[in-house]
Amino acid sequence: MAIRIFIDQGHNPGTINAGAEANGLEEQDVTYWTGFLLAKFLRFDPRFEVRLSRNDPNEVIGTSATTSLQQRVTMANQWPADYFISIHANYNVNPNVNGSEVYVYRRDSDAFYLGEDVLDSIVQYVGTRDNFVRVNPALYVLRATAMPAILVELGYLTNTADAQLLRDDKFGFAYAIYIGLLRFFDLPCLN
Repeated sequence: MAIRIFIDQGHNPGTINAGAEANGLEEQDVTYWTGFLLAKFLRFDPRFEVRLSRNDPNEVIGTSATTSLQQRVTMANQWPADYFISIHANYNVNPNVNGSEVYVYRRDSDAFYLGEDVLDSIVQYVGTRDNFVRVNPALYVLRATAMPAILVELGYLTNTADAQLLRDDKFGFAYAIYIGLLRFFDLPCLN
């Protein structure tokens, strides 16, 4: 039976639950295309089934930030997904802050170990700084999902080096997340 992965491309275009903006990038665009590419990798691998929260770059989920998050979680829970991956790009007022991090609901969980494999893979393949797997039970998409869930912050839109990677290497980020999933499930790469 295939492993069901729900990919949530964080935020929406427009003003409803919009993402951060910096260095000419909009978070919702980075997350959409990275998730789209990750879904392509997973769809070519018969060991996985995949669904996306946003199936079009202009799709808006919900009518507010609250309903947007609720609908994303509901889609994953009702499918039901086996694992939930929410993709984001970070923002900091200090442009020197950089790197990738993964958030989970709690330590010593499947989500935590998946987060470690995904983060290690991003650092290895894309070359971002390792900012560790962090616990944040306040994040709605981590606490309301019925399956192990991770929230991946690919890099900082506000850091010029990270922004260049977010602009130019969405393929690399998507491939790294895919490889992290394979490592977590102890599956060989089919390519």
